[in-house]
Amino acid sequence: MAADRPTESRRLAPVLLILAILVVTLLDSTTGPELHISAFMGIAPLYAALRCPFRQTVAVAAVFVVCLTYVDIFTVPDWGLASRVVGIFGVFLVAAFSLTLCRTRLQREALHARTSLVADTVQRAMLRELPIGAGQIEAYGFYVSAEEGARVGGDIYEAIDTPYGMRLMIGDVQGKGMPAIGAGLEVLASFREAAQYQESLESVAGRMEQALARYNTRSAEEGTDERFVTALLLELRGADGVTEGRVLSCGHIPYYLVRHGEVHERRDGEGALPLGLGALSGEPRHGVRVHPEPDDWIVLCTDGVTEARGTDGTFYPLAERLARWTDLEPPDLARTLRADLEDFTHGSLKDDATVLVVRRRAHPDPAGQLSMARAAAA
Repeated sequence: MAADRPTESRRLAPVLLILAILVVTLLDSTTGPELHISAFMGIAPLYAALRCPFRQTVAVAAVFVVCLTYVDIFTVPDWGLASRVVGIFGVFLVAAFSLTLCRTRLQREALHARTSLVADTVQRAMLRELPIGAGQIEAYGFYVSAEEGARVGGDIYEAIDTPYGMRLMIGDVQGKGMPAIGAGLEVLASFREAAQYQESLESVAGRMEQALARYNTRSAEEGTDERFVTALLLELRGADGVTEGRVLSCGHIPYYLVRHGEVHERRDGEGALPLGLGALSGEPRHGVRVHPEPDDWIVLCTDGVTEARGTDGTFYPLAERLARWTDLEPPDLARTLRADLEDFTHGSLKDDATVLVVRRRAHPDPAGQLSMARAAAA
């Protein structure tokens, strides 16, 4: 129903504008020449130009021209010929400007629609729409760009079913704008390729590091800033359900484990530098073994969530919120977290924010429940 309201208002707007012009014309015709209300009616076609389709704007402008020409000719007896000509010329000028304004607005809206379509295509190529699934794992969540109107940004994520188990990655690119998007795309593409062929998470992270190093080399040659990326890699293996896992952190913030209704902050695999800075230490990255239980689910996020500030300057209490909502199913938890985060910050995020709520599927997904959930989220 909400989606229909803008269409209904646009259909009603020209009718109301035409009625207003007719009413004002009638008032000018029945009152003395000292009260010339129609002089203010130039706003009607201008408003139509900003809100209505072209044909409706033409209708409003035509009624405006006819009515105001009638007023200038017949209801202002003290005007001379020159004054009437100037008045009528002004009426036609306002109408012509309104039509030009409407045409320009529609052209820009069409350009914006095409640009949005390209941006949507880029985002689908870069980031799959949530929820996503891989093997026996499904991940619900949300991604919100800090830049108004932006559809892609510096946060990346992916889940892939590989010969070595399910592998999931979440990352945060340093900086914003197109350079951050480019660096994120390089790292994401490298993960998708390496996760399928590299036996260990350490090797996957190494390939991601190499891809980012090549990107930074090109950036330096072009005179732009180099980037680094924090990332958290998770691997879950098991023929009959999840039996073992590994976690490797490349300078990323902790994740949260929800087990038996309790929330635990986990810092498994911490200590390694972010991707792009690994050469500074010269020490290899090492993942750590974890022992998930069948009913566990985890929450991964970027620092755009944990460092989001309220109006009083306090950080968003993610762990506290998770502890409050452990009874929710992951899809509901993701929606609740997003709404609460936007309410906490009053819609003013300073950084991209991503949350993934990951759990093991209780059953296969033959009916396309993830696709339906994706459509519902959209």
